Amino acid sequence: MECNQPKPLIILIGPMGAGKTTIGKLLAQQLGFTFYDSDQEIERVSGASISWIFEKEGEVGFRQRETRVLDKLTQLDHIVLATGGGAVTIAENHHFLKRGIIIYLRAEVDIQYERTCRDRNRPLLQIDNPKQKLTELFCKRDPIYQQLADITIITGHSSPKKMVHDILLQLQDANITV
Repeated sequence: MECNQPKPLIILIGPMGAGKTTIGKLLAQQLGFTFYDSDQEIERVSGASISWIFEKEGEVGFRQRETRVLDKLTQLDHIVLATGGGAVTIAENHHFLKRGIIIYLRAEVDIQYERTCRDRNRPLLQIDNPKQKLTELFCKRDPIYQQLADITIITGHSSPKKMVHDILLQLQDANITV
C-alpha cells in the first residue's frame, strides 16, 4: 500500500464478538463515511436471515453469497465495512479486502464468548460447546487476520469511542490518509 495515497475504504476484520459493527458505525460517523455490515447486506440482498441461509445452503452457500457481497461493497468509496468473522477463510475474498485499509479487531476468546454466548443468530455457535468452537476458530483464523491487517487493534478493554480514537491515531501514525 502506498503511504500517502487516499484509501477511502476501511475494512474491519476479526472474529465474531470483536465489535466490528459497533466500532464500524462509530468510525464511519467520525469520518463522515457510510457504514456497511456485510452480514446485514447479505440478508438484505437475499431476503433471508444468516441462520436460514446456513440451514438451507450450509456454510458453503453462505460463503458464496458473502464473496459476491464483498466484491460489490469493496468497490464503493468512503465506506467503513464490517465483515463477517469467516470472510477471511476464502482466498478469493483476500483480493477484495485488499482494496481498502484492513483493520483487525482482535478479541480474545473469553471476550468473544462473553459477547456472543446468548446470541441465537450465530449459526456456528449453536452447538454444545460454543467456547471450544470459538477457540478453534480463533486458532485457525487469527494468523489469517494478522497477515491481512494493515492495523491491529486489541478489543474488549477500552470503550468503543476510545477504540475509534486509537484507530484514527494509528491511521495518522501510519501516514494513511482517509
